[in-house]
Amino acid sequence: MNPKDMMVADANAAAMGIPKSSLMENAGRCIADKVSELSKPYKVKIFTGTGGNGGDGFVAARHLLNRGFEVEVILLSHPSRIKSGEALENWEVLKKIGYLNPLKIRVVSDSSQLEDEAGLDSKIVIDAILGTGVHGKLREPVSSAVDLINSSNGIKVAVDVPSGLDPLTGEVSDKAVKADLTVTFHRAKTGLKKAKKLGNNHVGEVEVCDIGIPGEAEVFTGPGDLLRLKVRDETSHKGQNGKVLIIGGSTDYSGAPALAAMASLASGSDLSYVACPACVASSIKSHLPDLIVRTLKNVVSMDHITFEDVESLIKLSNGVDAVIVGCGMGREDETALALNKLVPEVKKPLVVDADALKLLDLDVIKEYMHDKVGTVLTPHATEFKEVFGLNVPKNLEKRIETVKEASKSSGCTVLLKGAVDVVCDAGRLRLNATGNPGMTVGGTGDVLAGIVGGLMAQGHSAYEAAYLGAYINGRAGDIAASNYGYNFRATHLLKFVPSVLKKQD
Repeated sequence: MNPKDMMVADANAAAMGIPKSSLMENAGRCIADKVSELSKPYKVKIFTGTGGNGGDGFVAARHLLNRGFEVEVILLSHPSRIKSGEALENWEVLKKIGYLNPLKIRVVSDSSQLEDEAGLDSKIVIDAILGTGVHGKLREPVSSAVDLINSSNGIKVAVDVPSGLDPLTGEVSDKAVKADLTVTFHRAKTGLKKAKKLGNNHVGEVEVCDIGIPGEAEVFTGPGDLLRLKVRDETSHKGQNGKVLIIGGSTDYSGAPALAAMASLASGSDLSYVACPACVASSIKSHLPDLIVRTLKNVVSMDHITFEDVESLIKLSNGVDAVIVGCGMGREDETALALNKLVPEVKKPLVVDADALKLLDLDVIKEYMHDKVGTVLTPHATEFKEVFGLNVPKNLEKRIETVKEASKSSGCTVLLKGAVDVVCDAGRLRLNATGNPGMTVGGTGDVLAGIVGGLMAQGHSAYEAAYLGAYINGRAGDIAASNYGYNFRATHLLKFVPSVLKKQD
């Protein structure tokens, strides 16, 4: 598990009603358990930082005191710099319990204050300084504290990840604690495994502790997943944050491609192009000035996409970052021929939605999608059967296995829409339970396709864009329902997409 995955799981667990303070309490108790297994009550010195890692150390100190250990906590900064609310709460607790216990607390803001620590006499030294919060060269007094810990003859225990070790790569760019034991939480961090392979001696033995994060916090989407959204470069200019092309529309459906295009902008993309027949173009142009409309010029038909449009559509696709096909496209035979010629030529991330799911030949999907940079299929149950010839089981477990099979056979990310959305790709699985019965109204699927395409244009993988899109779309629908009841429209849902993204931590 990489550090971002852990942050997401923490946040999703909190959204499920499991307070971060409970997770920190469990982590600190786990550290105390492991230390108790190493030694009878003796002197323990705990070096702590100002983040959650330090908070785990504060909790461990309290539990070790209760077990008869003589504990000294050294905070390597001023208490005003403690960043975690939960860590600050546990720091305040420590300050109140030192009267009747063998507890010492020291605040160290300068490396010179560590000079009298030379030759540590503690049998156990705990590193709760940085954990997964390491970035580049270590600053003082952390750097000197790491040297001091490494010089100790005591057993060195690292909390989550040895301070100074990159939690993602396992590399040490400056210096790091050389732990005898690393106590990590929920799952082993990627860097710990890679450090072992690199052959460095910083990790020691690794113990993974269960701190109470349920599996659902990783499988079901939640607000923590918004932490995965790309951060916009402050120096970027128009177009650098994604350009999306929506190919769709027909004489009966002008709203669908417009909704998808507006949703792609709402997701954070810079530019959204709609390529559509002339019968649709004038309507979109007159009502939605935010969109760039490319009118298809074939003379055979003016009310649907035809084979004669393919060449111009390929050229348009080459100039964008992601393509969405299907929204309001209709089911004309000529459109089916065009689509099956077009899709193999599109070399950009692709979302296949709505009518395109019915028109696109499964053999085309299987033959060409494996080499794509990313393709997402977004069927509901009826469309899923039309594409794959498989019924969607009512039982969730069986439904998951069916979608996994479809994803494997097609080489695509499959987002099966339903009361619980199922997203599968190459054996990976995410479920999404946001959304409500009001989202059966027409157009909400077009909004979803637009969000997914917009995220892909911004650099998210097909799989990540699919489950993030499902969460964002459903959450916007839930906000719409709280404002309008179940009688809202897709345009109402669209309005709340930016507010969902704005609430990311």
